[in-house]
Amino acid sequence: MTRLILIRHAPTPWNREKRLQGRTDVALDKAGEAWVKTWRLPPEAKGVPVVASPLSRAWRTAALLIHDRPAIDPRLIEMSYGTWEGERLPDLRQRLGAEMAAMEARGWDFSAPGGESPRTVLARLMPWVKEVAAQGSDTLAVCHNGVIRALIGAATGWDFTGKPPAKLKDGTAHYLTLSPDGAMEVERVNHPLSDEAAPDG
Repeated sequence: MTRLILIRHAPTPWNREKRLQGRTDVALDKAGEAWVKTWRLPPEAKGVPVVASPLSRAWRTAALLIHDRPAIDPRLIEMSYGTWEGERLPDLRQRLGAEMAAMEARGWDFSAPGGESPRTVLARLMPWVKEVAAQGSDTLAVCHNGVIRALIGAATGWDFTGKPPAKLKDGTAHYLTLSPDGAMEVERVNHPLSDEAAPDG
């Protein structure tokens, strides 16, 4: 079995404002970078290949964490939120009302106007997952919440409606195990990387 370790990038100003970032390339600020510098890789992640999303908040997090340049794979980019990028979910729910509720009830097929659905994200991720599984080398990926949720959803059978299997916390690592054909199982989630709390601003 191959282990895939997933870490979300450190928070950006938009994360702290609870704005949908998607493909918008919001950089880490000084507070985000300072927090990453307190993170410590778990023993299982030391010395393994590291790959990151091409968005700066992800590859910069990886670079600070491993003190080196990570490999970049465009398939790890965040889910696109189309015209909603920069918006906040509570604002969208208030503005769109029943229309928004119906869209969210679509689960795997929920997508913002001009954006991607979790199903689309998973479709672009699975060839990469199968490549990692076929290589048989434990791998660390620094990526995004939408990417991690798609993989964990597929591994657990969660349909993206109702509560997720686990609330994913910032500053933690999530472990999947891969069989040679790319089938995924969740080993554990929310392994803390730091004793310090996330910055507020």
